[in-house]
Amino acid sequence: MRRNTGSHRSRAVVLVAVAALGAGLLSGCADDGDSGSGKSGGGGDDGGKTKITLGLFGTMGFQEAGLYDEYMKDHPDIKIEQTVIERNENYYPQLLNHLSTGSGLADVQGIEVANIAEVVQTQADKFVDLSKTPGVKKSNWLDWKWQQGLSKDGKAIGLGTDIGPMAICYRKDLFQKAGLPTDRDKVAQLWAGDWDKYVDAGKKYMKKAPKSTAFVDSAGGVFNAVIAGSAERYYDKSGKVIYKDSPAVKDAWDVAAKAATGKMTAKLQQFQKTWDQGYANGQFATVSCPPWMLGYIQSKAGDKAKDQWDVAAAPKPGNWGGTFLGVPQAGQHKEEAAKLVAWLTAPEQQAKLFKERGSWPSAQASYSLPDVKDAKHPYFAGAPIGSIFTEAAKGIPVQVLGPKDQIINQNLVDIGLLQVDQQGKSPEQGWKAATKTIDNALDQ
Repeated sequence: MRRNTGSHRSRAVVLVAVAALGAGLLSGCADDGDSGSGKSGGGGDDGGKTKITLGLFGTMGFQEAGLYDEYMKDHPDIKIEQTVIERNENYYPQLLNHLSTGSGLADVQGIEVANIAEVVQTQADKFVDLSKTPGVKKSNWLDWKWQQGLSKDGKAIGLGTDIGPMAICYRKDLFQKAGLPTDRDKVAQLWAGDWDKYVDAGKKYMKKAPKSTAFVDSAGGVFNAVIAGSAERYYDKSGKVIYKDSPAVKDAWDVAAKAATGKMTAKLQQFQKTWDQGYANGQFATVSCPPWMLGYIQSKAGDKAKDQWDVAAAPKPGNWGGTFLGVPQAGQHKEEAAKLVAWLTAPEQQAKLFKERGSWPSAQASYSLPDVKDAKHPYFAGAPIGSIFTEAAKGIPVQVLGPKDQIINQNLVDIGLLQVDQQGKSPEQGWKAATKTIDNALDQ
């Protein structure tokens, strides 16, 4: 799927619980299990049919939503098979290796948003320009999502599937006990337009916080949410690493550090077992949540928390998650594969994928379709997620992505802020530890 403006989306790809929207669980697009079948390598011929193979990571949901079956029914000369590697951190190095050798590639390859910049900048000549595929219209996608998949010379080396527009999920019961409003519109007004107001709401919460609860799950989660709404973060438009002097990074760091030093976090690390237990035990009142997080929350918080959780707009729009599909030049069936990718990423199919799997569409043309526009989540008190996430998606800026975004983000969160949050280090000490690790990783 996301996606990822921050490093942790790759963890979500592994860990998010998947189930159908009709069963009341909106989820991310991945799971621990291997959802695919088929042999690695490019597609061949299968009983007189053209076999198109997809190399994916996590569980992107196409097979589970019935899209492959639908396509094969309409194209009886095509057979589709997918091979899945559970973790993107295992999948992506293999993809780079196959691209360098020109062998072992599937006809279609998934590309995580955390890796799209590196692929676009260093591997663009090894992918088909999908902008020339019949049925592909730039206007179908959100402009910023379309731009992420473009090479310097304007070739679309990847078509966007899902994205992760940000909201804030909050516990109404805990808010009420702490004397804060519980209506989602009034909750959104608490912090509208400013992440510092979110911290201010946290201060108010902590004054009357129910016993053994905190306002937010983690400092790292706050950082990822704030940085997700910035156009220029770790790199500038020329490709220079600027994270140490980036106003966006400084702002996100300061907001997250205020949450940590203000003792309003549960001192957890996202996507760890203790974080899961925090949901089950009701340890925190808010968490930044893209659509793919909703199913995760439901699976970890359980039936007892149904209708206690709700969804409100985030202080500012941001994106956390997302995936692309590309067609390698070395594939055996490039034309047929490109047509399949165009179909899978078309607005109608993205709407179906959202309905069945909870993957939020990057195709803005799908936002007017009933399955998206009118969507409500029964677990989250009937929250109108269709309208909430549509507004967030439309407000996300075109972001400058760099090849080592993931490394920079992960160390800022898992080294620097984790030390501040869990070990009581000062923000200055945490920053120094993070930058030292990042510079070593980037050979600077």
